Amino acid sequence: MRASFSYRSALFILLLGVFTYLYGLDSRFAPKNGDEYPYMHIVRMTADAGNWLPLQSEMDGIKNTKPPIIFWQGIASTGWASEWTLANLRWPSILYTGLTAFFLFLAVRRFSGKTQTGILAGLIWLSFFATYRYGRPFLTDPPEVFWITLPFFALLYWGRSAFESKLFFPIFAGICFGLVLLAKSFAYIAPASFALGLYYWRWQAWSISKVLVRDLYKVILVCVLALGVFALWFVLDPYPEAIWSEFILGENAGKFAARQSNYLMDFIRGGDSIWLLLITTIANAGLFSFVLISTLVQCWRGRRFLSFEEVLLLLLAGAFLLVFSLPSQRSGRYLLPVMPALAALIALRWEKLPLWSFRIALALQLLVLSLLLWIGINLQFAPLIEGAGAWAYSYCHWILMAAGLLIAIAGLVKSGLTKSFALAGCFVVYCALTSSLAPLEGRLGRYSSASIAQLQGKDVWIPCDYRAKDEEYRLLMPGAKLHGYLAKDAGDINGLTTAYPLVAVQTPLGAAPELCESCQIVGQRIEMRARHSNEEIVEMLKGKIGKHLFVTEYLISTPASSPELSNIKDVCR
Repeated sequence: MRASFSYRSALFILLLGVFTYLYGLDSRFAPKNGDEYPYMHIVRMTADAGNWLPLQSEMDGIKNTKPPIIFWQGIASTGWASEWTLANLRWPSILYTGLTAFFLFLAVRRFSGKTQTGILAGLIWLSFFATYRYGRPFLTDPPEVFWITLPFFALLYWGRSAFESKLFFPIFAGICFGLVLLAKSFAYIAPASFALGLYYWRWQAWSISKVLVRDLYKVILVCVLALGVFALWFVLDPYPEAIWSEFILGENAGKFAARQSNYLMDFIRGGDSIWLLLITTIANAGLFSFVLISTLVQCWRGRRFLSFEEVLLLLLAGAFLLVFSLPSQRSGRYLLPVMPALAALIALRWEKLPLWSFRIALALQLLVLSLLLWIGINLQFAPLIEGAGAWAYSYCHWILMAAGLLIAIAGLVKSGLTKSFALAGCFVVYCALTSSLAPLEGRLGRYSSASIAQLQGKDVWIPCDYRAKDEEYRLLMPGAKLHGYLAKDAGDINGLTTAYPLVAVQTPLGAAPELCESCQIVGQRIEMRARHSNEEIVEMLKGKIGKHLFVTEYLISTPASSPELSNIKDVCR
């Protein structure tokens, strides 16, 4: 028993965690999933139509890709798209994530009898990289995790009164699960109800006859209520047949089709195998992955002495793992709702966990911070962006990097600080990731107000490497009418300037584009590249980071006539 978690440490890390989740909330480079752009598009198009339903989209085959709650949320938080910013789209996600951490704290504090353990559980969950990546952007994951876990938190918090409730708790759980289905997918009723059934079974001391007589009707009531809430989408939408074909059959039933060879072979090998599902679920913990592994190993070794609550937490994780191993498309992202339970297990065993797993977390933090520091020094002090503006960090960035390195080193050296510093270091690393790209959020990575003024109401062609990528450009060029072309053609200056009257092209840093006599540069900025060759990666490792990591994007006005839009496919769609 060592390295206890003091209230002073809890307060400091809590403040650090809140700052981390709010810092860079409106950043284009925040860790996220590419689904954010299509979701933004559906919100904007639906808001422009002026009705909550049906959902609107210009993308082929992507309209009813998700139930409407996430899109209603975006419409409300942006005032029907009148206040169109990433911060306005994302703040409800932060609220959901914060509420999940808070109710996790309440549940763990209640059954453990220790406020520190409850705080620790919430902070550990927030320190997971998957929580940071999916818990802040405009995605379906924050409401999904909140509404799924809330009934299980209630069972852990109220105990007997919740388990013995004949009507109130089943109705409460049914409404919560129904909101999950309206936020993510009706398929989530399977793992949620299965886990709930296992909870009741354990409460009845593993007696099948007792659970069938006393609790089976509760699970059925929960499922009926949840599916009834989900069915409201069909009732309210004027085109329910589109929901059936696009969402039920396309988005959900299609996940059971073989993706490579056949279902059985996909199950045991390849990118959708059960083994990769296990690995990616553990990887959801990010820098704390080995801490999670050591916790699960301890639980297995002491399985005969697990507390009632620990068994319930493991049953929740096991139920979701089993159910989501059945579809042919398997992803650790589907297991995000069980990560709060796994964080609670880590908190309960915090003082008994071996130091080696925390030292691995600190070593990984030291590695990431050292890499970011090396990149930052090369960008700021090496002549890499000549002619494109100055890459300048504030003093706060260097202070943050120094503090992160000191925390990681001190945690590795002093065993009494290892665990709490490993937890704090996760949040510092996330801040460092955001801070390292901060110059691109300012003048260096944006068009000037004068350039934007010239684009109002005009057709502009932009490079697209992902569906609805124009939603990101809409933040950079508000008021312009955007059309996409293939991103791989962004360097074809001659071809683009002869095809489009107003186009965004990209060149290596320091290389000015060769333009026709009547062509004119309207504006320029720096953009970060996403894909690199092996040769470019080697050169970046040798210090030529800016040369390959970034490109200069120019807005070019040309004498070309505007093409007929009906004859050109918008690549962003």
